[in-house]
Amino acid sequence: MNANRLINMVIRQVLRRFINFGINAGIDAYASRGQARDPERRPAPDERAQRRQAKQTARRVRQMAKLTRRIGRF
Repeated sequence: MNANRLINMVIRQVLRRFINFGINAGIDAYASRGQARDPERRPAPDERAQRRQAKQTARRVRQMAKLTRRIGRF
């Protein structure tokens, strides 16, 4: 294995981690948007259920993205 190939492999792994971190941060920010810091303005129970479902969906999306990347390697 030559040096160019090793460098490309390391760069791809680092870049993949940064991209995944950014995607996860964006999904989490979208899922938690509008949460009130003020205790009097807490979300209604139906809003909490919707947010919980959004977080679960985001988790499933991350899992599917990971699975797709894993399948794409073959």
